[in-house]
Amino acid sequence: MPKLPATSIASQDYLEQIFHLIELKGYARSVDIAANLGVSQASVSAMLKRLGADGLVIYEKYRGVILTPQGSDLAQYIIKRHEVLTRLLRHFGLDEETIYRDVEGMEHHISAETLKAFILLANELDQNPTLQKALKKKARHK
Repeated sequence: MPKLPATSIASQDYLEQIFHLIELKGYARSVDIAANLGVSQASVSAMLKRLGADGLVIYEKYRGVILTPQGSDLAQYIIKRHEVLTRLLRHFGLDEETIYRDVEGMEHHISAETLKAFILLANELDQNPTLQKALKKKARHK
């Protein structure tokens, strides 16, 4: 797992959004980032300048944004972290809305060491349906 540079929660959300847009459309534009994050285009421009200064994106006003290799690596790590937490919580039979809210709250605060432990646990649960079933049953009866 890459060492995370000192990035804010908002920066991480932008990187994640940019990565998803590029995957989906082949490009990321300020207007799409703003719409998806529910922020103004001026806020997007300011953040893209900051991410550019940090070496995470290349941004040309009115043209769009691309991730640098470091930005892409970081975005993929952020997405992996989100996916691992989501996968882990699904094993407990929680509803999707609860999972989404909780993952959004946890994902930016989890250490690399704890994430590694959660990956091991999620992988074990993926491979052990008996344990999955037992945990879901216990989670429902609490």
